[in-house]
Amino acid sequence: MMNFKEVGAHVSTDAAGHLWVNLGIYLPGISSANGYLVSALLINAIDQYTPEVPPVTFPMTYSNPAATYELWSVNIDLTASAQPGGNFGTPGQYLYRFELSLNGTVVVNWFVDPYAREAVSGELGMFDTQAVPFPWNDSAYKTPNLDDLIVYELQIEQFNTTFDGVIDRLPYLVGLGVNCLELMPVNSQKKDFDWGYGPLHFLAPNQQFGTSDGLRRLINTCHQQGIAVIFDSVYQHVDDDFAYCSVYRTAGIPSPMISPLPDGEFGPQTMFQNQFTLDYFLEVNRYMLTEFHVDGFRYDDVAGFYDHNPATKYGTLAFNTYQISLPIAQFQNPAGFSGILQVAEDLSNPQTILQQTYTVATWQNNLLSKCEDMAMYNYVDETFVHLLLLDLNDGGYPNTQTMNGVQVPVAPFQFSDSHDHSFLISFVGNPGADNPNIATVYAGDRSVFFKLQPFAIALYTCRGVPMLWEGQEFADDYVLPAGGDLRIHFQRDMNWSYFYDTYGHPLIVLYRKMAKLRRNVRALRSRDSFYYNIQSNPGNGIIAYHRHAAAANGQPEQFAVVFLNFSDATQTISIPFPSAGTYTESVDANPAGIGPLTIPIAAAGDTFTLSVPSNYGYVYVK
Repeated sequence: MMNFKEVGAHVSTDAAGHLWVNLGIYLPGISSANGYLVSALLINAIDQYTPEVPPVTFPMTYSNPAATYELWSVNIDLTASAQPGGNFGTPGQYLYRFELSLNGTVVVNWFVDPYAREAVSGELGMFDTQAVPFPWNDSAYKTPNLDDLIVYELQIEQFNTTFDGVIDRLPYLVGLGVNCLELMPVNSQKKDFDWGYGPLHFLAPNQQFGTSDGLRRLINTCHQQGIAVIFDSVYQHVDDDFAYCSVYRTAGIPSPMISPLPDGEFGPQTMFQNQFTLDYFLEVNRYMLTEFHVDGFRYDDVAGFYDHNPATKYGTLAFNTYQISLPIAQFQNPAGFSGILQVAEDLSNPQTILQQTYTVATWQNNLLSKCEDMAMYNYVDETFVHLLLLDLNDGGYPNTQTMNGVQVPVAPFQFSDSHDHSFLISFVGNPGADNPNIATVYAGDRSVFFKLQPFAIALYTCRGVPMLWEGQEFADDYVLPAGGDLRIHFQRDMNWSYFYDTYGHPLIVLYRKMAKLRRNVRALRSRDSFYYNIQSNPGNGIIAYHRHAAAANGQPEQFAVVFLNFSDATQTISIPFPSAGTYTESVDANPAGIGPLTIPIAAAGDTFTLSVPSNYGYVYVK
C-alpha cells in the first residue's frame, strides 16, 4: 500500500519558527546502489522569472520501504537554506522539479512530481508555506440517489473560466434541475488549452481554473445546494512528460506503470496488470474522496483497461474504491450500501460492466447515436423508444448489482449530446453529418431549434440517468472535428448570448419546465415504463409511453403519460389510459387549445384521443 504522506510536498514549521518541506517520490527500479541520484530543485515563486536567481538544488536520499516502492526523499529547512539575492527561505509559494543523474551525469534534467498537490501550468510542482486547512461545512450533505440524478457535463474553462466562475452559475444549473456536475478533467496539464485527456498531474488542479482550494470551494458550495460532483478521471493513458513515462523512457529502464509497447491512440498507456499502477490510482481516488469530498468518478476509456474480469484491472480499482467509500459520511445509505457514483465509459459493452463490477452507472452512446440519425433524416422509430425506456429484450441493463452482499441500484447515463460529439442541432436536416470525414457544416442551423423540443422532453422522461452537455439547452451549435488538434485543443466557450436570443430562449424555457417535472414527479424517476406500440404511429412521427411509480412510503401510485410528436404537422393519437383518475398536462399546463388541460378517465383502459402539436410533446400526470 502506498503512503501518500511520504510523497509529494509536505510543509511544516518547527519550534524555532523555521519553515520545512519534505519532498518524496517513488521511483521503482532507480536505486542509489545502481549509481542513481535524484535531486530536488526549488525556487521561490517570486523569483521564477529573475535570471539572477537560480533554483536551489538538494540531493535526495534513497530508501527501500517494505512495499519496495523505492522512495527518494529530502527534508529541507527552507529558512536555514536562505540564499542571497532572492526570496528563498521566506514564506510563500515555491516551485519545484526533480533531476536524475547516473554516476554523476545528468540523465533526466527535468521531471515533474507525479504526487504534486499543486502545480503551475507546465512541468513544475508547487507548494505554499502559508496554506491553511480548508473550512468545509458540508457535513450534513448526502450524495443524491442514482435514480434522482440529473447530470450536467461541463468543461470548467469553456463553461465559465474558473472554479469560482462555475459557482457563479450554480443558480442557472439548479434551474435546469441539475443535482450532479460531471467535470471534464480538472487536473493540471502543460498546454494553454486542453480538455485534459493527456494528464500530466493527477492530484493537482489546473492552475488556470484555480487552486486546490478553489476546487474545494466549488464542491463545498455544490454540496450546500444538494449537488454532487464527479470527476472525469483519465487513468488509461498519460502525457508523454508524466514522470513514470518520461523518466523511464529517457533512462532506458522498464517503467512500473507505462507500457513498453508503442503508444496507443491517446498516448502512452498505463499497465493496470501492475500492482504499482493499481496502487497509485487507488490512492489518487482516496485522496480525491477525502481531500476534495468528491462524490465519484467518471472513468475515461474503461475499455482500455478492463478485460471483463471483475477481479483485475478496472474491476479491482472500482471494488477497492467502493471499500474506501463505505465509512465516508456523505455516501452512507439507509439501505446499507455506499452511494459513491462510480461511472464507467465503456461504450463497447456498457451492460456487462454494470453486471460485473462495482460500477453504478455507465456512459453509452446508443441513445445519442439514434438521436443523431433521427435528426439527420427526420424520423422516429420504435428502436428510439426501446433505447429511451431501456426495455430491450436482449442485452438489457441490470437494475441492480450485488456489492458487499447488498443490492445496489445501477443504470446507464442517457444523453443526446456530449463533449465527444457535435451538438445535436448540427445534425438536423444534414444527412452528411454522419460522415466524420466530410465537414458539411461549421455550425448547426439554430433556426430549427424547435426540432430539438421532443428530444428534450424525451430526455427528461427517459429511464436511466439523464445527462446534459453544456449549452445544448439553448441550442449551442459547435461542430466537433473527427480528429486532430482542433478536436481537443480548441476552446469552445459556451455561447451565453444564446440564452437570450430568439432560438435559445424558448428552448431553455422548455428545459426548465421539464426539469421541474422530473424533480416533482416520482413516476419519471421510476424504473417502470410501458410503450404504446400498437397505438403509436412512428411513420407519422407520433409515439406515446407511460412511466409508473407504485404507491410507497405514504405516497400514492403515480402515472406520467408521455406523447412525443417528431413530425412537422399536428398528429392525433388514441391510447388506453393505465388507471382511472384525472390526468393533468404538465409541460405547459395550458396547451393553447390544441390539447386539453385535463383528461378525466373513468376506468383503467378507457381510451382518449389527443392531438399533439408538431415538434413538441405533452406529459399528462395522474
